[in-house]
Amino acid sequence: MQEKFDGAVQERAVLVGLCADCFTKEQNATDETLEELEALLETAGGFCTGKILQNRHTPDAHSFIGEGKAQEVRMLIEATEATMAVFDNELSPGNIRALEEILGVTVLDRSALILDIFAQRAKTKEGKLQVELAQYKYLLPRLSGMGKSLSRQGGGIGTRGPGETKLESDRRHIRERISRLQTELAQVRQVRSVQRQRRQKNSVPVVAIVGYTNAGKSTLLNQLTDAGIPANNRLFDTLDTTSRQLSVSDNLDVILSDTVGFIAKLPHHLVDAFRATLEELEYADLLLHIIDASDPEKQEHIEVVEKLIAKLAKPGTPVISCYNKADLVPAEEIPVGRDVVKISAKLGIGMDTLCKAIEEALGHSLHHITVLLPYSKGAMLDTLHSTAQVKKVEYTQDGIEIETVVDPVLYGKLSAYVVKEH
Repeated sequence: MQEKFDGAVQERAVLVGLCADCFTKEQNATDETLEELEALLETAGGFCTGKILQNRHTPDAHSFIGEGKAQEVRMLIEATEATMAVFDNELSPGNIRALEEILGVTVLDRSALILDIFAQRAKTKEGKLQVELAQYKYLLPRLSGMGKSLSRQGGGIGTRGPGETKLESDRRHIRERISRLQTELAQVRQVRSVQRQRRQKNSVPVVAIVGYTNAGKSTLLNQLTDAGIPANNRLFDTLDTTSRQLSVSDNLDVILSDTVGFIAKLPHHLVDAFRATLEELEYADLLLHIIDASDPEKQEHIEVVEKLIAKLAKPGTPVISCYNKADLVPAEEIPVGRDVVKISAKLGIGMDTLCKAIEEALGHSLHHITVLLPYSKGAMLDTLHSTAQVKKVEYTQDGIEIETVVDPVLYGKLSAYVVKEH
C-alpha cells in the first residue's frame, strides 16, 4: 500500500545497514546513522516501515548483507508492503542488481537517496546544474549493474532527474553531457570570481555560514539580514547559496553567505559537483560554524563539518563556533571559549554577542571617517579603492570628499585630512 505525500505517492521503504569489521567508522552503519537515513527518507517524501542492521566481518560479495539476512529483509518488505529498500552504505552495481533480484523491489543506497533530495531542492539554474552533474557522475559507473532502478519509469524516490532516461544505452551521451555541465559550471565560477574581485576591491570581508544540515544556518541568515529564505525543519532545505550584506557595526560591513549543509557520508561526487557553491569557504575571511546545541549527536556532526572545513577552507581561516538553539539545553552543556558563542537564531538571542565576536575575529579596529583630500593627493583615492571600504566620493571645490572605512595604518596616513569621525 502506498500513501499520499504532498499529492504524490509516498514510497514505503525498509532501511538496511551493514556494520562490518573491515569498514572504517564513516563506512559503517549504526543505529544513529539509520535514524538519520530515516530523516533523509522522510525529506525525500518516503515512509520507513522497518529497519534492519546487520553485523558481519566483511560484506558478502553477492548480496552485501548475506543471503540469510537478505531473505529476512525480503520477509519484512512483504510484511510491511514496502516498495523499496534503502541501504545506509554505498552499494556496488553488482550488489544493487543482486539485491533487487532477491528482494523483489527497487534498491537504493544512501548516495542515491541524497541525490534524489538534491534533485527536489535545487531551484536556481546553478543548483540544478550541480545536481545534474552529481547524478550523472553517480550513475555512469553503475549503468551496467542497475536494473530496476533505471528501467522503472515515472515518479518516486530515485527516479528524478537523469534516472528517468535510458542512460544505460548511451554512455557516450552521458560523458558528453558531463563535459557540457562542467563547462557551464566553470562559467558560473567565472561569474563568482568577478563578483568576488569586486568585493575584494571594496574590501568587504566574506563570512561563510557552515554547519551540519538542519543546524539552523538559513534561520540565522534570516535573523541577521532579513534574507527571507524558507527555513524549514528538514534536511537539505537550502541548496543554493544566498549572500547578503550585514552591518556588523558602524565600522564594519561584511558579506554573509549561506552554504549547503554537510552530512555524514556526503558522497564525494556531490562535494565535487557543489564546488562552485562550496568555494565560498575557500575565499571566506571567517567561518561561522553553526552547531545544533540540542542535537544528541552534535559531537559526531561537529567532526564531520570540521573535516570538510579542513578540506575546503583556506588554512588558518578563523572559525567561530555558534551553538544554536542554546535556549533548549542547560548552559553547562555548551563549552566556554574565546571563539564560542551561544545563540538562538529563531528567537534572536545572542545576535549582538555574535556580531561582536565577528568584529573581533576579523581583527578590525577600523575607523569610519570622512576625509577631504586635496586634488594633489588624488592618487590616495586609488589606494582607498583597492585596500579600504569606500562608501561615498564627492568632488568639491576644496578637494575630494571621501567617506571610507580604513584600518589603523591607513588612518595614520590620512589623519591630517580627516574632517569627520563617524
